[in-house]
Amino acid sequence: MKTALIACGALAQEVLALKEKHGWNATVFALPALLHNSPGRIPAAVLNRIHEARRDFDQVVVVYGDCGTGGQLDALLEREGIKRIRGPHCYEMYGHPIFGDLMESEPGTFFLTDFLVSHFDRLVIKELGLDRFPQLREDYFVNYARAVYLAQRQDGELVAKAREAAERLNLPLEIRYVGYGALESRLLELIVL
Repeated sequence: MKTALIACGALAQEVLALKEKHGWNATVFALPALLHNSPGRIPAAVLNRIHEARRDFDQVVVVYGDCGTGGQLDALLEREGIKRIRGPHCYEMYGHPIFGDLMESEPGTFFLTDFLVSHFDRLVIKELGLDRFPQLREDYFVNYARAVYLAQRQDGELVAKAREAAERLNLPLEIRYVGYGALESRLLELIVL
């Protein structure tokens, strides 16, 4: 069975690694991670990929959380008869089962993943305009008390980048090595071999 995995760009590298690990007969179609800055655009982008994938694949699986669509993505997928990985966003997927405890202990947590650490300057600094208006940092992050790096792999370079990111946000950093968290088990629930 040929499978199309329509993935958030922030999850694509991990999905590719899982595909190789499990030997899935799958192709990963990554959508731009920047869609998170306009979550209302996510459903239409996913729908376009679904229509393309249905021509050549036996099975289509969406590897996205709700990611701020307010249920619009799930409503679309229900109409299309397509399943998506469970979870509200990648932080919960990677952080499962400790994510709830992390949020309960400190709701003002800014989460980092391998992807976000790798692209921090572009996705946070430039997209929020902090490169041009650094004084906005205090406005944007006033309600955050810490940064938690949910690390998918143990990589000294990424840890150094996470420390630098937290420092730029003026937040203390905690590092939790979580691997793929629930991403792997939830994908295994959906992919028909």
